[in-house]
Amino acid sequence: MAVRSFSYDVFLSFRGEDTRYGFTGNLYNVLRERGIHTFIDDDELQKGDEITTALEEAIEKSKIFIIVLSENYASSSFCLNELTHILNFTEGKNDRLVLPVFYKVNPSIVRKHRGSYGEALANHEKKLNSNNMEKLETWKMALQQVSNISGHHFQHDGGKYEYKFIKEIVESVSSKFNRAFLHVPDVLVGLESPVLEVKSLLDIESDDVVHMVGIHGLAAVGKTTLAVAVYNSIADQFEASCFLANVRETSNKIGLEDLQSILLSKTVGEKKIKLTNWREGIPIIKHKLKQKKVLLILDDVDEHKQLQAIIGNPDWFGRGSRVIITTRDEHLLALHNVKITYKVKELNEKHALQLLTQKAFELEKEVDPSYHDILNRAVTYASGLPLALEVIGSNLFEKSIEEWESALNGYERIPDIKIYAILKVSYDALNEDEKSIFLDIACCFKDYELAEVQDILYAHYGRCMKYHIGVLVKKSLINIHRLHKVIRLHNLIEDMGKEIVRRESPTEPWKRSRLWFHDDINQVLQENKGTSKIEIICMNFSSFGEEVEWDGDAFKKMKNLKTLIIKSDCFSKGPKHLPNTLRVLEWWRCPSQDWPHNFNPKQLAICKLPDNSFTSLGLAPFSLYGYSCVLFFFHFILVITSCLLIYLFFYFLFTLQKFVNLTSLNLSMCDSLTEIPDVSCLSKLEKLSFARCRNLFTIHHSVGLLEKLKILDAEGCRELKSFPPLKLTSLERFELSYCVSLESFPEILGKMENITELGLIDCPITKLPPSFRNLTRLQVLYLGQETYRLRGFDAATFISNICMMPELFRVEAAQLQWRLPDDVLKLTSVACSSIQFLCFANCDLGDELLPLIFSCFVNVINLDLSWSKFTVIPECIKECRFLTILTLDFCNHLQEFRGIPPNLKKFSAIGCPALTSSSISMLLNQVVFFMFSIWSLTEYFDVTKLDELFMTNRNCTRLETPTLVCQE
Repeated sequence: MAVRSFSYDVFLSFRGEDTRYGFTGNLYNVLRERGIHTFIDDDELQKGDEITTALEEAIEKSKIFIIVLSENYASSSFCLNELTHILNFTEGKNDRLVLPVFYKVNPSIVRKHRGSYGEALANHEKKLNSNNMEKLETWKMALQQVSNISGHHFQHDGGKYEYKFIKEIVESVSSKFNRAFLHVPDVLVGLESPVLEVKSLLDIESDDVVHMVGIHGLAAVGKTTLAVAVYNSIADQFEASCFLANVRETSNKIGLEDLQSILLSKTVGEKKIKLTNWREGIPIIKHKLKQKKVLLILDDVDEHKQLQAIIGNPDWFGRGSRVIITTRDEHLLALHNVKITYKVKELNEKHALQLLTQKAFELEKEVDPSYHDILNRAVTYASGLPLALEVIGSNLFEKSIEEWESALNGYERIPDIKIYAILKVSYDALNEDEKSIFLDIACCFKDYELAEVQDILYAHYGRCMKYHIGVLVKKSLINIHRLHKVIRLHNLIEDMGKEIVRRESPTEPWKRSRLWFHDDINQVLQENKGTSKIEIICMNFSSFGEEVEWDGDAFKKMKNLKTLIIKSDCFSKGPKHLPNTLRVLEWWRCPSQDWPHNFNPKQLAICKLPDNSFTSLGLAPFSLYGYSCVLFFFHFILVITSCLLIYLFFYFLFTLQKFVNLTSLNLSMCDSLTEIPDVSCLSKLEKLSFARCRNLFTIHHSVGLLEKLKILDAEGCRELKSFPPLKLTSLERFELSYCVSLESFPEILGKMENITELGLIDCPITKLPPSFRNLTRLQVLYLGQETYRLRGFDAATFISNICMMPELFRVEAAQLQWRLPDDVLKLTSVACSSIQFLCFANCDLGDELLPLIFSCFVNVINLDLSWSKFTVIPECIKECRFLTILTLDFCNHLQEFRGIPPNLKKFSAIGCPALTSSSISMLLNQVVFFMFSIWSLTEYFDVTKLDELFMTNRNCTRLETPTLVCQE
């Protein structure tokens, strides 16, 4: 839906015989000379007593209505009908204004229907038949209503010239018009809802407060247009208003003091103030506007100083004032304590297509269906950015489909200069570090997880860049997906960043700082044109197209290459050389089985080699085994030369120079890898993954002694039977799930107080060692089986261990066949667990275990005991005072509830046919959400009413046949 502007500034309602060729004619002429577009009817529009359709349209397209109430105004039924229509139309519309002019008539005469007005109404009453008396009452009410509106009064003997009176009216109208209207397009697509939302945030009706509202969003998304639309719709409700456009650009050109002068001129008429600096203007603004209700818009603010100089604090302005700020930088709003904000979003597909077609074709012209596909392509390219849609539509106005396709192909390769220039303003405002990081993300790391990008940038630059990423978010250049924590940015913002790098060397990609486009990378590698200009190469595509035929030497000339990411499997051979400057290396399915002989990665911090053909020997550079081979060679030299100094020198050299800075090592899915060698030399390692290495069966004990290791991932190592003891004091997450041959959990050597998450799903471990409780701060534990039930699980040790972990709040342990000692109830004496979410589904629990569970886990909030064989829920379940969600699906033998937790709200018992009616009734009296099987309800509910029950619950998010959801 569109927001339309007005066709007329003023509509004149008058009695032609009284004033057409006198007062009203003169008023119309002065209004027109002042540039105020005024509607005045002619004799052609007045036919009979009723107003015509043309007049109705003119009324609806006008903003200000001047009602000239002359002596014989009421004698015209046409005038009275016109007045009634105007008052009905303007009722409740804040953007319309009725201005009565009492021309040689006292307002009380009009209000009380006396004098000529009384006589005129009496004459109408005689002419109207009894069926039209209602119309007469309507006219009387209209006259009374208009006479109560504040207006202008010209008396016979008022001592004032008529031309001066007309000038007063025109000045009044002109001031309102100047405040209320700013240029906007005839049709504003997709703005109706945003305008209403911003007006709601402004809370215009509250006259006792001053509100400041910030409108923010990425460049060219429509912030200014939205502010203009809001301004035009509310400006009449303020004593004074001012729209300061392009504050960023204007303040740089003329200075903040001139902006202050413009504000004072627009709001209080101060024309002669000359300010020497912006600090001088602050007390003047505060003094002049403190008692005035003003509307002030600051458009395109980019510095906090601009806000400090022009709007300062809310107490600068009179009660009821409103201030709107538009900016690309959300942080500025927070810095100025602007708490009410609105983020402008891109146009949806429907509105984007509407705007594009309006710009590319005549507004009312029906679009040729053959353009459907190319229009959708253009909409996809613009990604909802109004500026891009307008530029594309204007450039391709009345062009052929072939011309559209050619233009879009060009835009996708090189952005339109107008779009590029406006978007680049945000980039130009960044500091050098922020610019570099933005270009890294735009060219290489879009759709990467935030944590991964932070790690890569830390390694690449050698320092933390989290703050700089936050700046890019606040300036609307990038955004972070709230749920998945993935970095996103608008397609055209991405194109702008890539264009900046392309312009570093438009025709020679090897002279650019970053390479990401497959054709450019292919050319550089195949033609061996690497240079020291290249700092990042990122091949983020699973299929690179044709096989890259290269000699492997292309990296030799890249003396400053710091980040190399290759996610492709189409290289004919591996590299013969890798730069020693590398800090990030990620190469999926690299055809090499070992490292280049001259690679000395002393700066390398992140090394990811998933799905590669490395063998244990190929990893020799990581291990002391590799060093020992070298040392053996030099030992041989020592024997021959008896030179102890040479031995010591090379021992020091080769021990310290390899991988000394490595913090992350990923060897996942390397099927040729059979063992993890000695990694004790990797003293800075924080992340280690060899997940899904299907033939890995041996892990060196040094893995368990890495002091700085935070994440250890061995998931899916199917041949791994044992794991070395662990003394990983920094470890936070440990993954052993799907190690289907693992026979025991590793011993924990001392307290490991940082680990919070542990995965043991589908591991055939039947007993956890006593040292397991050394994981003192464990929070989340996943174990149990997905494919089969594990028999002989030592539940006693397990329960006693987890109850000793004070921070453990989530345990999922499905499909475990519990093995318990005869004196199982003695376990009830162990400390109460803090676990809040507990799943023991399909563990075949019997009646004898429930008292143990309810006593050991009294703090549980969400409990799942589905697929169990118990028959009774004991009364002690009442002790679980925090339990709100209880799931007992497919407990076929469950018959009775002897107690219900006091705060239980959601209960599911799908597939529990033996549950008694008394237990169901007891549950229904308390729970809010009840899910159970239909076949168990036939004796409690009239089956003929089940359809009605289904209908009343058709909006439930989960409703599976044959189940029924009942709610209080």
